[in-house]
Amino acid sequence: MKAVVFNKYGGNEVVELKELQKPEPGPGDVLIRVYAASINPVDWKIRSGSAKILTGFSFPRILGSECSGEIIETGRDAKVFMKGDKVIGFPGIRRLSAFAEYVSVSEKSTWPKPGNIGFEEASTIPVAGLTALQSLRNLGHISGTGRVLINGASGGVGTFAVQIAKIFGARVTAVCSGSNAELVQDLGADYIIDYTRQDFTKSDEHYDIVFDTVSKRSFAECKKVLTPKGVYINTLPVASILVRQYLIGFLSQKKARSIMVRPNTSDMEWMKTQIEAGRIRVIIDRVYPLDQIREALAYSESGRAKGKVVLKVFNA
Repeated sequence: MKAVVFNKYGGNEVVELKELQKPEPGPGDVLIRVYAASINPVDWKIRSGSAKILTGFSFPRILGSECSGEIIETGRDAKVFMKGDKVIGFPGIRRLSAFAEYVSVSEKSTWPKPGNIGFEEASTIPVAGLTALQSLRNLGHISGTGRVLINGASGGVGTFAVQIAKIFGARVTAVCSGSNAELVQDLGADYIIDYTRQDFTKSDEHYDIVFDTVSKRSFAECKKVLTPKGVYINTLPVASILVRQYLIGFLSQKKARSIMVRPNTSDMEWMKTQIEAGRIRVIIDRVYPLDQIREALAYSESGRAKGKVVLKVFNA
């Protein structure tokens, strides 16, 4: 099979497409024929070595933590899925291996694909979709009377976050470039701030949640626009940032939190229900073939994507 591998940490020059042995599913695994795999910032952070504490120093490694496709084989202890089922798989950050023609995934980290979207859209749900859901609901304790600001609202996590916040009934202020204003407004944002013209941290408005989906603004900057019991959430769980944010947070009722997404069956079922009901749309900017992985990673890393960047592996 073809797979995207790297033999050392570094830039995109360390990434290559190679022929490898097709994996065998373990006892509790399913083997997925991958139709699409989603690119996330964690992928190029893994490639660079920023996450080596989790990924270690064993090479070669296959990149990719989430995908969607069809089950072609099941392990002897797999009981939920059968050959031919259309699914979403999450091998995760430690296991990786989603950027390949075939991937073995624990059945516990495999879920049914929503019936009304394609494999490209489905491949984005475990990381970007659940990052948005778990950030707003679990960390932000979002409510129907809350005011939420989403920084990076036109990105992969941001486009999910705008829609999820509206499902919970919040008033949403979306921060993005002026060129992306129409997109986020169409997704349900009540107010839009063009970051090229206005700094939201200097606004007179106050928010119950500031969700920095791109981790560009610090808690120290954002706490000025939080309500007295407001919560700042970012997507960059780095120890030094966490320590600084928590220390500052202890001085007031305003809190800082960093999300480490944990895909699970109940949250994936919630997302599936919302998507099939038409309440959440998956926004994809570009789809690249597997042999253009370097270009796909570079575009994701540029920060210019509107929604998600996805790899197309096999034709469904």
